[in-house]
Amino acid sequence: MIALKYILFALIATGFNLLFQYLSLLVYADWGSLYLAMFIGTLVGLVCKYILDKKYIFYHTPKSKAHDLKKFIAYTVTGVFTTVIFWGTEIEFNIYFKEEGAKYIGAIIGLSIGYIMKYFLDKKFVFKRKSL
Repeated sequence: MIALKYILFALIATGFNLLFQYLSLLVYADWGSLYLAMFIGTLVGLVCKYILDKKYIFYHTPKSKAHDLKKFIAYTVTGVFTTVIFWGTEIEFNIYFKEEGAKYIGAIIGLSIGYIMKYFLDKKFVFKRKSL
């Protein structure tokens, strides 16, 4: 059941990520616009996925706002490596395939790989359960 929920949440976060990339590119489509769009989409996807993972995958209840912030920072740090995979894949697809939608296909592939890795990183380093 956790795997199905995680996949659903990954799809939701991917949808938000791509939507905000698309909207960003509608607003600004000049020098560096893809990178700005990827950054904005990543931030939106990160916050969305953190909220869903924290509550419905890892069943974590923070002790305080400061504790929640520490978890969010740890969650963000584990996402750095996976974000490099996601961004790299999206940029490569944008460079090598000239069709407009290619970057989004690259983003979906990169995010899929990244989210699989992120689950295991978060389970081990962010939301680890303490032994009794």
